[in-house]
Amino acid sequence: MSITKEAGPRRGLLARRLVQLYTGLTLYGVSMGLMVRAGLGLEPWSVLNQGISRHTGLSIGTVTIVSGALILLLWIPLRQRPGLGTVSNVVLLGLVMDLTITLVPELHALGARIPLLAFAVLLNGAATGLYISARFGPGPRDGLMTGLHLRTGRPVRLVRTCIEVTVLAVGFLLGGSIGAGTVVYALAIGPLAQLFLRLFAIKGLPEQPSRVVARHVTSPERAILPE
Repeated sequence: MSITKEAGPRRGLLARRLVQLYTGLTLYGVSMGLMVRAGLGLEPWSVLNQGISRHTGLSIGTVTIVSGALILLLWIPLRQRPGLGTVSNVVLLGLVMDLTITLVPELHALGARIPLLAFAVLLNGAATGLYISARFGPGPRDGLMTGLHLRTGRPVRLVRTCIEVTVLAVGFLLGGSIGAGTVVYALAIGPLAQLFLRLFAIKGLPEQPSRVVARHVTSPERAILPE
């Protein structure tokens, strides 16, 4: 009887985690597409993917999927282990991003683009809180960062900064969009994600060092904040 009684709550917990994972990843893809439509600058990895897209003729969502898969190959020498969330991240973000760009018309009025950018960044923070709190494994880019941190012993802040500056510079040279939105995202995403990580934290999950996030912590609320 006790085993049966425990099975119900466990299934419920798993169901909630799955809902949070896929809701979070879907909203993350939507937020990325909305930032493209706002046309005021993208976050670093999207700048790179947009630049590659412009030179290859592939959609930015397709490039996002391909680049995510290629980054996973770098996990092998770093001895990182992907999870369900990792694989889902690679596939889902690009698909939803392309769909969002297709469904949302291009905007020209600055009075519409600025609120759209603000909403996209807010949505991205909420999506981050949802999918990280589900604890199904890091996204490919987060795993690259944590893997390099563990292998080199360098502070996460330094590793993350070096990666994102490099990605941003290469993306800009390829024609990716850098602007006010890039700066707004960089300043806002940490506090927003921290807020939503607390709001969407799942009670009942054991405390453990998170492999989803940017450094060794036992609390997901501090996961993506700089050291």
